[in-house]
Amino acid sequence: MPTVKFTYALRRFFPSLKDTEVSSESLPDLLQSIDAHYPGIRTYVVDERGALRKHVLIFIDGEVINDRSTLSDQFSENSEIHIMQSLSGG
Repeated sequence: MPTVKFTYALRRFFPSLKDTEVSSESLPDLLQSIDAHYPGIRTYVVDERGALRKHVLIFIDGEVINDRSTLSDQFSENSEIHIMQSLSGG
């Protein structure tokens, strides 16, 4: 099963976050499954259309995803998926 990992910054909003294995075939399904473990995280990550929010990045096996609109990027059973906040500032 793919392992989903979260950055420390997300724990400020979801204190119980930890690395989680999820059986899913697509990123939208994976986010739905993760939301069952951590209610509200899906709406933090994607907007009402299912597109990735501007302040969030997803990496699959060390590569940032290409499709921020429909999250169609593929992953394997052994993938590591990192969900993190984008950082900004001056």
